[in-house]
Amino acid sequence: MSHGAPKKTATRKKATTKRWSQRVTQESDALDLKRGVFTLRDPKRIAASLKRSAERSSRRKAGAYRSALSMLTFYINRAGKTLPKTQRERLERAKSELKRQFGRE
Repeated sequence: MSHGAPKKTATRKKATTKRWSQRVTQESDALDLKRGVFTLRDPKRIAASLKRSAERSSRRKAGAYRSALSMLTFYINRAGKTLPKTQRERLERAKSELKRQFGRE
């Protein structure tokens, strides 16, 4: 005799599981980001855009700094090995700049 609910098996299509990060970005309490923010060349502009989006957002559940940093980290992690080294370095510098702009150095 089994206790509790029966175990469910994964029945999703492969296409659905491949796009989990897109679904998270669209349906979660994620920030509404400016299009192309992660492709900007200047870490200061990336940080400023993330800060502006976080401060204006009515969907975020955490503080503005934490939300902005989370979106940047989420993007870096989602891109994984496909992110060119130069862009990864730029985004890592944007993290430091974000800390500075929020006065968290």
